[in-house]
This record gives sequence, structure tokens and C-alpha cells, in this order.
Amino acid sequence: MPTSEQPERGLANLDLLTTPAGQAVLAELADTEMAAAAELRVAEALRRRYPAELVTAALAQHELRRRARAKFSLAGEMWFTRAGLEQASSEAVARHRARRYAGAARVVDLCCGIGGDLVALAGAATAALAVDRDPLHLRMAALNAAVHGLEPETLPADVRDAPLQPADAVFVDPARRSGGRRLRAGDSEPPLDWCTALAERVAGVAVKAAPGLDRGSVPPGWEVEFVAEGRDLKEAVLWSPALRGAPTRATLLPAGDQLLANPGGPVDCRAPGEYLLDPNPAVTRAGLVEDLARRLGAWKIDPMIAFLSADIPLRTPFGRTLRVLEHGPWREKDLAARLRAHGIGALDIRRRGLAGDVDVLRRKLRTTGRTPATLVMTRVDDRPWALICVED
Repeated sequence: MPTSEQPERGLANLDLLTTPAGQAVLAELADTEMAAAAELRVAEALRRRYPAELVTAALAQHELRRRARAKFSLAGEMWFTRAGLEQASSEAVARHRARRYAGAARVVDLCCGIGGDLVALAGAATAALAVDRDPLHLRMAALNAAVHGLEPETLPADVRDAPLQPADAVFVDPARRSGGRRLRAGDSEPPLDWCTALAERVAGVAVKAAPGLDRGSVPPGWEVEFVAEGRDLKEAVLWSPALRGAPTRATLLPAGDQLLANPGGPVDCRAPGEYLLDPNPAVTRAGLVEDLARRLGAWKIDPMIAFLSADIPLRTPFGRTLRVLEHGPWREKDLAARLRAHGIGALDIRRRGLAGDVDVLRRKLRTTGRTPATLVMTRVDDRPWALICVED
């Protein structure tokens, strides 16, 4: 995984920061929650006592540690690059995945980056090997594992050349090369087909992928798991047959709720009822909307749109329930009056299956009431439709 800085410079900075002086500067910064206006003053004071190069590196690392708190409980002791932090799995996601590796004798973490997954995998398996061709990230991975009391092996190498034996499990997080929403087999490095072919050498394989991967590129017999933290869809994970638990699933963290297929008859499609359920993006991406409908006794409001409805509140972690104040055909010229009639103020606009610029529409509506609401722009029976909803 490439970093945003030259490896030699990054390693030199890391050498500085791991000295007693570097640790002292980082400790001093950690004790000071700096506002933006105070940062220059603090930096100037530190430069009077320490080399400017050391202070610059420490300030950058301190800022990365501060950002990393959203992902890691021990962020204040860990080591990051900007690219490494952005690419790293959060602690919650990594621990969730690592549970399937529990009891493995030896796991190999390919493209380990700064070690977000390595920490979880090394804690689940008896032994672990981390492989990355970026020497800075590999060293940070070892340091971050040590922060957690772990000592995995590390190997600086292209993952294609890494020895896998005697491992009984492999995890690989290939770098994404495409900014597109639909990712194909060649849009990662190493390519997805190379990653899944690892199962021919080691039975237990998991591949971290972007949520928009092309499902047609997943080999038969593999599980595809879509993982969300709250309503933020984080990733897809491909599990080889040896680690597979179901053909597909949606997992919601931090609670770990999981939705599997619930086969049955066709789901009804009819007009919205008193309540609208907006399924979690993990459910939608996993193609489990109708399975959720059967589980809840709900119906769809359009054959192609991922909204569910019912006449009773739908209590589930797998979607957000809204109470429908009114609904009808989409007529933009009538919306402002309809919203005023309900005293609507703060407005969240949810668009699905209907074209339109949400920001432009919000400026046009200029709601001034006191009731927060959600305006749903969608389709009902393939007709443009509007639903004015409030939190249940």
C-alpha cells in the first residue's frame, strides 16, 4: 500500500519520534488539547526546546492520532500515516472479522498497512505474519501490534511473493484503484481474482472489498458479507467456502446484528401505509430487502425501490422507521404549502429512484416551522411520489 509520503522520509520521521525526545514531545502534545488558534503558539514553544524537524513530525503524528480516535481505542499510542489511517479498518470492524479466525494456528495478513486488522487477527490466532511492501507501514504495523501486547512476525515483500505455508488462514486487503461505484475484478491491487485464488493454496481466506464490488466477480461458493457501522456502509468481505457461514449477510456494528436470507413467497407491493422503513445500506446492498420484509411482515411500495411499509411501527435494527404524515404524487409546486401545513422546520430530504437536486430543492422550500421531518422523494408503483415523514 503506497503512502502519501516517501518511505525514506517517513521512516526517518518515525525514527525521530520513537527516540526519548520524540516520545517527550508527543506526550506533551497529548496533554494539550489544542484549538486551531493555539497550535502555532504551542509549536513555537516546542521548537525553542526541540529540533524543528522533530516538532513538525510530532505535530503531524499528533493530529493523525486525534483523528484516529474514531477508529481505535488506543489511538493515542499508535502510529499512522494519513493514507494508512484512511485505509485501515476500524477496530470494531477488524474485531468482528477476526472472530472467524479464532483458533487458527497461523494467519497471514497480506497488505497489512498500519496494522488495524493485524492487531485483531494476531489476537485471534495462535501466530500471525504481516506482509506489506511499504517498509514504513510494515514497521508501524509491528509497533501498533506491540501497543496491544502482540508480537507478530513481519515480512517486507510483495504479497505475491509471500510464503503462505504453514498458514491455515489468510486475510488480504487489496488497495482499491478505482473511484467508481461498481468495482470489477481488476480494480484492486492485487486483483480480486488473484486474492480469491489464494483459497487454492490456503483453505481459509477472507478478502476485504469495497461495498460496490461487482457481485458477478465473486467465485461460486463464497459468502459476501456487507458490514455497516450504524448506517455507514463500510465494506464487503468475501469469505472462502472454508470460512463461509451463509451465501450472503448484512452485519450491523457495533451490536453485531446479522440478517441472513429468509426465503419465502413474493413480497406484496402496494401503497404506503402509516409507517415507512428505510433499510440499512448493508441490507440493501446485500439484496436482503425482501427477506427483511418477510421477517417483519412488511410490504414494498415499489417493485424496484428499497423502501418498506407497514401500518404498525417496525422495530428492527436493520432499518430506520418513520411515521408517515402524508403522501401523494410528486408535485414540487405544492410541497412548500404541504410542509407549512405540518409546521415543518429542519428538513432531511431522502431521494431514491427519483431524479432531482436535493440542495436546490431544500433552498426552494425554505421551511421555517418547528417540527423536524424527512421528505422522501421516491417512486410508488413506478410513479414519482412524495412522503412527508417524522421520526417515530
